[in-house]
Amino acid sequence: MEPLGLPTKEAFAAIPCGKTKGFELIARGELETYKVDGALRVTTNSIRAYVARQIAERQEAA
Repeated sequence: MEPLGLPTKEAFAAIPCGKTKGFELIARGELETYKVDGALRVTTNSIRAYVARQIAERQEAA
């Protein structure tokens, strides 16, 4: 089974983006998060959805 959530560092590397941009995406609601024992995790579904939106936007602009 693949992980349902990733630590922020791994999630931001998967997109890829830096820490500041990653937390901006979380604040804007583009990435969904939850906490496990106080540690923030980013859902893999929201990472996939974000990347899909970025691809769709580029295709529409072309």
